[in-house]
Amino acid sequence: MQKDSLWQAVLGEIELSVSRGNYVTYFKNTRLLKYDAATATIGVPNVFLRGTLERKYAGLIRETLLKNGIAPTSLEFTVSSAPKSNRDKEEEADEVVFIPSVSAAPQTAGAPAPNQASPNQGGMTGMPRPASGPMSAPGSGMGGLSHSYRQGINERYTFDNFIVGSGNELAFAACQSIAQQPGRKYNPLFLYGGVGIGKTHLIQAVGNAVLAQNPRARVLYVTTEQFVQEFVDALRFRKTADFAAHYRTADVLIVDDVQFIAGKEKMQEEFFHTFNALHQANCQIILSSDKPPKEIPTLEDRLRSRFAWGMSIDMQIPDFETRCAIVQTKAQTHNVVLNNEVVEYLANSVTTNIRELEGALNQLLAFCEMRGLEPSLSIVSSVISAAKTRPKHLSAKQIIERTARHFQVPIEDMLGPKRDKDIVVPRQIAMYMLRSELHLSFPKIARELGRKDHTTAIHSVEKIEKESKLDADLRSTLSEIKERLYA
Repeated sequence: MQKDSLWQAVLGEIELSVSRGNYVTYFKNTRLLKYDAATATIGVPNVFLRGTLERKYAGLIRETLLKNGIAPTSLEFTVSSAPKSNRDKEEEADEVVFIPSVSAAPQTAGAPAPNQASPNQGGMTGMPRPASGPMSAPGSGMGGLSHSYRQGINERYTFDNFIVGSGNELAFAACQSIAQQPGRKYNPLFLYGGVGIGKTHLIQAVGNAVLAQNPRARVLYVTTEQFVQEFVDALRFRKTADFAAHYRTADVLIVDDVQFIAGKEKMQEEFFHTFNALHQANCQIILSSDKPPKEIPTLEDRLRSRFAWGMSIDMQIPDFETRCAIVQTKAQTHNVVLNNEVVEYLANSVTTNIRELEGALNQLLAFCEMRGLEPSLSIVSSVISAAKTRPKHLSAKQIIERTARHFQVPIEDMLGPKRDKDIVVPRQIAMYMLRSELHLSFPKIARELGRKDHTTAIHSVEKIEKESKLDADLRSTLSEIKERLYA
């Protein structure tokens, strides 16, 4: 095992465990000089950093080395100035770096592969395909790595069922144009706006439209959280070439919530090279965010400029008429016809978030279905009023405390190292609740429960999701906890 690649894997995991400021200050310029079964020697730039790492971070470094298969009995820190790396020189030159797939022939950095310039059936140009073929399906492997959290494009998100209004008509027109000729114009396309206004629906509709025209096109949809998780796994298991080949051989790459890449230095570097590789090959890049590129904090300038390279579109909150159309369309999918009074009441009750608007409609329809009633103004007003009495915001602390109280487990044990079954199961349920109710990222969930490895959170959430489908008692427990959370 090369010590440089080992140390890069270690730094990749540490970067996700500490603040960006601490990572840049204490870890960025360190390197692994040598290691054996007894000692790992780490080079640091100065005496100050050596003392800080010895006092504060020796335990974290030792744990991360252990995760990567190295278990030295002691750590040594020595002052050693590192020479400028080739990577630093490449960044200064702002070069495009291509990492070929395992099966592809070696290439010179920045030189296109022989078939990059030749169009495929969909009128797109692309990099050479990896030997393993398309890998966008959920659960597919990446060079031997299996990612059960990998998401594919949702077939329900199409242009046909997207409601166009004054706040999104420009974004809709741009996406339709891209779907007809991916990579030809508006590349990259950057959609930004508030939560729940249809960005995810629209960018996935592009992917579905491209696949409808050309089923052989390689369309990848990925959330930034998923991209980060896969990159960390690639570092950990020495699969960075496979990771790069997976994403840099897409015809269309769709990245949701790209603002979460800010503050993650190594991730931004990897995404920078992926962006350059795809853009150079005239492959389409589509990004979404809650804010425009210039307002994303701690985003590297080179990425900020590239995100604004093509076309940036501000998606606005849907107006009243658009909200009414959304309510009517969603109701029709349930084979229900609502009168205008009910439609307008719903549209006026939820004004900023389409997801919340659809949720309010679903509550109304479920209430009426269970009681055999026809939706009316009096019913919808009572249902919406009851929903508004619930707390709008839950905190992670509230969910953990409520779960601990349900199982009569001390909160200290939930957050501590104990692994008894009567502690582990409530802890797993708390992780599941944090994911389902607050939609927290797996690293965030792990930190809230005092875990250092986010894979624990992934395993816990998947386990509870799977078992709740088979275990009626577990479903009842989850429902009871949720009811008391919103009581």
